Amino acid sequence: MTTLADPAPGGRPGDVERATALGGELSGRGVHGIVLSYVDTAGVGRIKTIPTAKLASAAAWGVGMSPVFDTFLANDSIVSTDVLGSPDGDLRLYPDLDQLTVLAGQPGWAWAPVDRITQEGERHPGCSRTALRRIVSEAAERHGLTFRAAVEVEWSVGQGPAEGGEFVPATTGPAYSATRQIELGDYTADLLAAFAAQGVDVEQLHPEYAAGQFEISVGAVDPVAAADRSVLVRQTIRAVARRHGLVVSFSPAVFAQGVGNGGHVHLSAWRHGVNLHSGGEGRYGMTADAESFAAGVLDHLPALTAVTAPSPASYLRLKPSQWAGVFTCWGRETREAAVRVVTGTAGLRDQAANLEVKPVDLAANPYLALTCLIAAGLDGLASSAALPEEITGDPARLEDAAARGVRRLPTSLADAVTEFRKDERLRTALGPVLADAVIAVRQGEAAAVDGLDDERVAAAYRWKY
Repeated sequence: MTTLADPAPGGRPGDVERATALGGELSGRGVHGIVLSYVDTAGVGRIKTIPTAKLASAAAWGVGMSPVFDTFLANDSIVSTDVLGSPDGDLRLYPDLDQLTVLAGQPGWAWAPVDRITQEGERHPGCSRTALRRIVSEAAERHGLTFRAAVEVEWSVGQGPAEGGEFVPATTGPAYSATRQIELGDYTADLLAAFAAQGVDVEQLHPEYAAGQFEISVGAVDPVAAADRSVLVRQTIRAVARRHGLVVSFSPAVFAQGVGNGGHVHLSAWRHGVNLHSGGEGRYGMTADAESFAAGVLDHLPALTAVTAPSPASYLRLKPSQWAGVFTCWGRETREAAVRVVTGTAGLRDQAANLEVKPVDLAANPYLALTCLIAAGLDGLASSAALPEEITGDPARLEDAAARGVRRLPTSLADAVTEFRKDERLRTALGPVLADAVIAVRQGEAAAVDGLDDERVAAAYRWKY
């Protein structure tokens, strides 16, 4: 007779016994349900939930969910590829027990990211978490590299509930102001308490530039955990806001004009425990491999925007002279460059040095974004790509930008898809099933807003992410 002790092929040895113990512990702590979380191709967080008592069953056999969500758009309509988008089939969602977290902002609930497995026990080729794990393994096996990554989260806090889809800022104070911090001091204090309870290492939490905007920076961890953490951070921000009667938007462009919400990625490559972005003989202490890795990211940036800036609203944010990084250039602490070389403070550089990639927003699936960023960097490293001359100041004001190889990133989602189609390295990193899903979903998003003016595009995506 088959029992929970004989898990399906998608389960990991020992998970059933561990889940049984965890389920009992969680029930004793008043946790009634578990959120099983993943991010679809469009960048929308999708979930199923189970009673805590079913955690062992989920660890053994997974929880069913249709593969059709691989081709959902942000408005919940469905596109298709050769193999995705039909009503047929089923996948199993397997919770990662290592990342299981009791949600301090949602009493009675815990949360876990999932791997998506076929009914036959194979990795689903459309699972972005699997794709990220695969590229991390490739980097370790071929290049001896590990990575540390973090995703910054910017969000806009509004008075709630929102009426008619409008956004009314919950603060009146100026950018970065003490006034704004005081206005939402109770909310942000509860956020810090929730993150501490959940084991999220917070570096900074502060008011930002746009109306009602805040930003949180968290500690760097391995890429899969960093993507998981980005999803958990947003789950927590939403939940705590709700308890304070507030609403939040992670959209790249809450309004058609002005500065939007970014999701900048910080990424560093390490070998044998040594940070390659510090202590080398290259510029600002970079090693030769670190320079080539940065050059690879720069080379692939036009195609990367189809993954890192995947919404029509992303292109309302990606404008020159707004610190969005819309030109293919780099500079030390240059916040207008698409790739900012962060050296860190003297005395901490061996730990803190990293690359910040700026044309990234929170419409991006963080697993897809990190997969493609690492693939781009590895391509540069493998070819010993030369990092071009550094840019200082605002590249929009360079008179010889073209002569220096500085290109404007795509100005529309359609243009980004064109670049992505041409980029064999990025498509290979994702695999044909997932790469085709990216193209189909991006084309679907572009078609969904065809003919809308900027204000209506911003409104269409204001509450989607």
